Amino acid sequence: MPSRSKPSWTRGWKSAAYAFGLLLLALPALAQGAGPFAGLSGAWSGGGTISLANGASERIRCRAVYNVGGGGRALQLSIRCASDSYNFDLAGNVVSQGGAITGTWSESTRGVAGTVSGRASGNHFQAYAQGAGFSAGLSLSTHGNRQSVVIRPTGADVTAVSIALARR
Repeated sequence: MPSRSKPSWTRGWKSAAYAFGLLLLALPALAQGAGPFAGLSGAWSGGGTISLANGASERIRCRAVYNVGGGGRALQLSIRCASDSYNFDLAGNVVSQGGAITGTWSESTRGVAGTVSGRASGNHFQAYAQGAGFSAGLSLSTHGNRQSVVIRPTGADVTAVSIALARR
């Protein structure tokens, strides 16, 4: 039996949608014979950069907690991120069925919500998130206890988000 490691964004409502991408940072980690979320349980932290349409960029710090169930095919998550200008508190539920990833997200400080869909392939994940008047593509990868994600919103003040997390 393999050993397990110790579980150790734009202003306004659109930032919640960007945050959703952060929730998915760890999705592609696959455990042999288990669902795509099997290796995610626990706490993760890290940071990155938000790039704005006006050319400015800002650093952001994040903490995430992932609870995995259903043989690694269900994920309940909570993530909090903050920078000098942005903060959000996001929750979500995601499931995997037949290689497809689907779910919902909500951001409590702005009272917004949306859906996500995509596919996991090995340690890589491609997804599309949307909510009222918002959409974003995201790409993420997991390598061991490290995760990276790039989010590209459409029609928003944020042009890109790049984050790296590590298991605590």
